[in-house]
Amino acid sequence: MMNLHAGTFLKSSSTLDDPNFQQALVLITEHNANGSTGFVVNKLFPRTLNELTAFSHVIEFPLYKGGPVDPEHLYFIHRRPDLIGGGMLIANNLYFGGDFNYAVRCINNRMIKIDDIKIFIGYCGWDNEELEEEIAEGSWQIIDNDAKTVFAS
Repeated sequence: MMNLHAGTFLKSSSTLDDPNFQQALVLITEHNANGSTGFVVNKLFPRTLNELTAFSHVIEFPLYKGGPVDPEHLYFIHRRPDLIGGGMLIANNLYFGGDFNYAVRCINNRMIKIDDIKIFIGYCGWDNEELEEEIAEGSWQIIDNDAKTVFAS
């Protein structure tokens, strides 16, 4: 039995033949009977937050390619629940979502730094049992990491 849960890290194997996941490190943010959701934490998006029209007023801040699903929206994970309300605890002082407008204000005021938050374009999603099958066939390996890994990559 695989121990998949929110907070699990996955590393893609060389046998995974999908350009979205070449040398990818994925953080699972949700795993339940409906499937799994997560974000690629180690692939920079070619544009920064301030290069998006809606955020042209913001200081330069990196964006990451979170995954191939829903690339029209931004998502974020952070470790500043003291500043960003409404987030959902993933594991080990790592939170998903919350008040994004306030988070952007905190970025602009430099109250939140690059190692406090990661903003993603798109996410990864798997149907029920799909991720388990991909792990069983060797496409992914579960690795031991902690929240610091998210911000170090």
